[in-house]
Amino acid sequence: MPAETTVSIDPTTGAEVEEVATVTSVQELEEVCRSAAEAFIELKDRDRAFRGGLLRAMADALEDRRADIVALGVRETGLLPARLDGELTRTVHQARLFADVVDEGSYLEATIDHAGDTPMGPRPDLRRMLVPTGPVAVFGASNFPLAFSVPGGDTMSALAAGCPAVVKAHDSHPALSVLVHDILNAAAYAVGAPAGTIGLVHGRQAAAHLVRHPAVSAVGFTGSLDGGRALMRLIEQRPTPIPFFGELASLNPVVVTQAAASSRTKTFAEGLVTSLTGSGGQLCTKPGLVLVPYGPAGDELVEVAAELVAAQPAATLLSARIRDGYEQTSAELRRIPGLSVAAEGGQPAGSGFAVAPRLLTMKASELMESQIGECFGPTTIIARYSEAELVDIIRTLPGSLTATVHSEPGEDIRPLVQELLPKAGRLLFDGFPTGVSVSWAQHHGGPWPATNTQHTSVGPTAIRRFLRPVTWQSAPADVLPRELRDTYTSIPRRVDGHLTLETATARKGVR
Repeated sequence: MPAETTVSIDPTTGAEVEEVATVTSVQELEEVCRSAAEAFIELKDRDRAFRGGLLRAMADALEDRRADIVALGVRETGLLPARLDGELTRTVHQARLFADVVDEGSYLEATIDHAGDTPMGPRPDLRRMLVPTGPVAVFGASNFPLAFSVPGGDTMSALAAGCPAVVKAHDSHPALSVLVHDILNAAAYAVGAPAGTIGLVHGRQAAAHLVRHPAVSAVGFTGSLDGGRALMRLIEQRPTPIPFFGELASLNPVVVTQAAASSRTKTFAEGLVTSLTGSGGQLCTKPGLVLVPYGPAGDELVEVAAELVAAQPAATLLSARIRDGYEQTSAELRRIPGLSVAAEGGQPAGSGFAVAPRLLTMKASELMESQIGECFGPTTIIARYSEAELVDIIRTLPGSLTATVHSEPGEDIRPLVQELLPKAGRLLFDGFPTGVSVSWAQHHGGPWPATNTQHTSVGPTAIRRFLRPVTWQSAPADVLPRELRDTYTSIPRRVDGHLTLETATARKGVR
């Protein structure tokens, strides 16, 4: 019986283009995980300078193959060249940023309490810092085939922590997954990383066995709520539980005040439709619900937004599954009492995975009874509200990655912000949530069902997911990690309760 293969499909036509790889067998998965476990033994003890060099080598290798990566990504995802070129820039940047994080060292949370007398009595010598957990299973996202897939933030933060990564190639871009994995693997080999530092598997059976494999210490997942729940059920079957870090579903509400609706009708509508339709509406931070006040200004805003949506062409989605899910969710939304279609964009023609963008409207008072969730694709709902009901509406909303307020100077929006604060991981003002900067202050997470964790998946503190704290008590100096030895002063540490900063030598990257 021939082995099952993974096939690359052109989403603009729906046609199969090439067979990419055979589906990973259970035996092959065992070998990949064994290799990752062996790599961890070596990788966890390699110094931070090596890890920083590994990440920079991978970033350079991706940059060197930019043209090949973007061209294949365009063919396999239907995303525009400019979008994928920008995503590769972000992917390279985050790899280099994690290298800087490793060099800087504060992520270790190195803490020393010397032996001595305390109000509680004598204290032993205690030294604490974070250490890597072990091999990490990474499930790439369909909508970010670079920044949240094989070379993405989960992989780079795991490697930065000292953990090998085993990535489940996404079925919607398997050829791109193989290409970038080969690039990263070659870069790792070139700098002397152990075999198994980064692995790749294909197929749903391999995915199921991967999350249950005893070598795996954590799972990073970006995808649907149903997919995340399925993985969580598999993890629950493990004899030894492990953490699951999932980014799952997000409504990303936007609130427009009366004053903002009056003063920026056209500019708001233009920004909303751009945010709604960018990348085919397949962004985790797409605004899925817009709360617009009743009144003439709100009426005009809805009218302008509807005209703009009606002028939008059909959008090509990433896969048949995503297209079918979009149409199914759209049909379910249209069955909600009081919800109507305000505008519909261009209709799909021929084969492929194209869909029509849609703008839906309803009364916000009816929203409170409908439990509306994310519609993945170019659809958003404008819900009309009165001032008296706005707070109650917000309190019924699910958790999201983002929440946004559009207001005018002088308006007291503090009560509104306080209501939105428990609902989101990132609060925006007078902007739109699509576009997530990778920086130290970024947070990309939110209350359930946006994520199931308080950690971020974007930015330097994403490394915290794949680390665990360990304390050494009364330890001989030669068994301590060098970052916890008294003579080591190259990173920020807390010593006897006082925070000490890095030295000038460390700031220059000398180790």
